Amino acid sequence: MTINRRVFLSGLAAAPAAALGSGFAGTGWAWAAAGTAAAVTHSFTLGDAKITVLLDGHLPLGTQLFNGYDAAKAGTVLAQGLHRLQDGGLQIPVNGYLIERAGQKLLIDTGTAQLMGPGLGALGAGLAAAGAAPESIDTVLLTHIHPDHSGGLITPEGTAVFANAELVVAQREWDFWHDDAVLAGVPESSRGFFDIARNSVAPYASRLKLLQREEEAAAGFTALELPGHTPGHTGFMLDAGSEGLLFWGDLIHSAALQFALPDWTIAFDTDPAQTAATRRRMLDRAAADNLLVTGAHLDFPALGRVLRQGEAYAYQAAPWQFGI
Repeated sequence: MTINRRVFLSGLAAAPAAALGSGFAGTGWAWAAAGTAAAVTHSFTLGDAKITVLLDGHLPLGTQLFNGYDAAKAGTVLAQGLHRLQDGGLQIPVNGYLIERAGQKLLIDTGTAQLMGPGLGALGAGLAAAGAAPESIDTVLLTHIHPDHSGGLITPEGTAVFANAELVVAQREWDFWHDDAVLAGVPESSRGFFDIARNSVAPYASRLKLLQREEEAAAGFTALELPGHTPGHTGFMLDAGSEGLLFWGDLIHSAALQFALPDWTIAFDTDPAQTAATRRRMLDRAAADNLLVTGAHLDFPALGRVLRQGEAYAYQAAPWQFGI
């Protein structure tokens, strides 16, 4: 299935932008008190790169946001692990990444800033704890332009947080969120997605690199097309000399369910069929090539490998001692 306007609009109808301000409305989730999101980081070396995982916080993914949610199947899968439903939802992390290599500082995704509640927005504090001032960031790679990935690009006043950084994002992703014809057909309740997307990247228009296909995104990073979740959803493969690491963005939202149930999608996937197909393709590749992987919503510190398990998959987390 090709991502098209009809598929996207049907997804937005199921997931209005009002959910952004209330922690995905309807989950019954209670946010932490304002100001409690603290810096949480984990650093490790990989070849010639130092990588710091930055936890922006956690958000609740309500079961009603899974397309075709089957409580019995979910219960069977959850009983085999340690994840548990709480108030009708699963808590999922939001991670970003600082990569320091050859005197350069690169950031992959920027967290939520002030957009999604006081339980998030800690990525900036994580950068400070890692000793990386915003003005020292040379490049920002965006997996896609959703608020939990691009929100940290701007201040509450709408100015650029990373004043010296080049912003790198897929051309297809940029074009989609800036397409007035698509916006005209979006339900009024969901136009906030487009407002947030456009506002978050606007200050970087003069420092913008648009990726055409699978090409070099920055020194040592190759862009990988992972369409489905959004039209231009992109992963990045780091070649760190002797080792590599796949940053796969939102290939997986729920580690608790989607490795075991890889065809399950959520309301924010613009093309559910393509999302599931892309997920299976990349999980097959990760398992076959024994890739080290990380993702925006894998449990912190979000580092591990993918294993085949019959017709499904399993996630093998790296031991904490992997760090430096």
